[in-house]
Amino acid sequence: MESLRGSVTGSITSKLSGFTILLLFLLSCSTFTSTEAYDALDPNGNITIKWDIMSWTPDGYVAVVTIFNFQQYRHIQAPGWTLGWTWAKKEVIWSMMGGQTTEQGDCSKYKGNIPHCCKKDPTVVDLLPGTPYNQQIENCCKGGVISSWAQDPTTALSSFQLSVGAAGTTNKTVRVPKNFTLKAPGPGYTCGPAKVGKPTKFITSDKRRVTQAMMTWNVTCTYSQFLAQKTPTCCVSLSSFNNETTVSCPTCACGCQNNGTESGSCINPKTPHLASVVNTPGKPNRPMVQCTSHMCPIRVHWHVKLNYKEYWRVKITITNFNYAMNYSLWNLVVQHPNFDNLTQLFSFYYKSLTPYEGLNDTAMLWGIKFYNDFLSEAGSNGNVQSELLFRKDASTFTFEKGWAFPRRIYFNGDNCVMPPPDAYPWLPNASSRPVISLLRSAIIILASWVLLLACV
Repeated sequence: MESLRGSVTGSITSKLSGFTILLLFLLSCSTFTSTEAYDALDPNGNITIKWDIMSWTPDGYVAVVTIFNFQQYRHIQAPGWTLGWTWAKKEVIWSMMGGQTTEQGDCSKYKGNIPHCCKKDPTVVDLLPGTPYNQQIENCCKGGVISSWAQDPTTALSSFQLSVGAAGTTNKTVRVPKNFTLKAPGPGYTCGPAKVGKPTKFITSDKRRVTQAMMTWNVTCTYSQFLAQKTPTCCVSLSSFNNETTVSCPTCACGCQNNGTESGSCINPKTPHLASVVNTPGKPNRPMVQCTSHMCPIRVHWHVKLNYKEYWRVKITITNFNYAMNYSLWNLVVQHPNFDNLTQLFSFYYKSLTPYEGLNDTAMLWGIKFYNDFLSEAGSNGNVQSELLFRKDASTFTFEKGWAFPRRIYFNGDNCVMPPPDAYPWLPNASSRPVISLLRSAIIILASWVLLLACV
């Protein structure tokens, strides 16, 4: 009897372990933190910082530093990028064009000609639009805003020039800076060490001559959403033309109300004199998110609007619940298998993202300039919307099992929280909702108890 009980227990354990582990992974209350920067929809995306020494000076060199954003759909919005590093020796910055350091540091040992910055670990920011021409260089002075590569590669870079002193004056005596940091504008990026590479080559304007830098090194920075913020920043809700049920964003998707933390603070939209509450001075870091069940600053709603004989139509609405944040140059990345048959798109720009050959199921959408590329703060104007018309492919099209809804959605490069699949609205040719079996219920209960014991 004992052997029979042991064999049955072992059999159940072996069948349940995989599902239990999965639930523990998704629901664990432990302080699990991933800093993995790999993005499956943009596997080669990164920000590359190129440091080109253009000429030598009596005590150092003049260099042009360029920040390239090679990320397909993640841009840098206002207040812009902040770049920092640590000098390898006792270098100083004599002067800059197209950028400036945030602090000068202690330059008291210098008399007469005072350096621009004497800090061991300078922090540089971009200059603002409207900077005098004699302080500009090419690709500078945009307030630190850099477009994503897919939206506009011509504005997906930013440059500044600096004259470095107390440094080496040859390729053998120059020392590469270390500990590069990039904020865009907040945390999230991790930068590797600077690596000396082949000198950059430049083609003159008449295209008849090629020059090159004296020395070049590159720094690669990658993004992790887990490092950028503790909670998600967007969520997805779903609905369909033939189902009265609207599947809302998951409760507490981006935080919970009144949980005693800053992320749980919110503003009731029915508050009297709402404008004065939102514009209260002296609290620049105060959360300004509208009180909702999901507490997300951004909600993306996917509505299956119409079903034709050969086509079907979807309406996408992006709503801003943040009273203190406008989103300029916003973008949306949507993964759905029918994007290979997208027929027409209204009032959004579209680009197919194909990180893997032969797979065309991911689209990047963004607003039209001067029309809807600016998503206003929470309120009556805090939304943008568009409609998509898909052609049906008889071999793949179905309304069953949630096929008409997206697999994943990103807003401004951050993965949005999706509703659980078993909550999706059920469409015409789905006969009924699946009934959770007794065994599955037992598995979930067992996993919940294991989770509870692990959290105690």
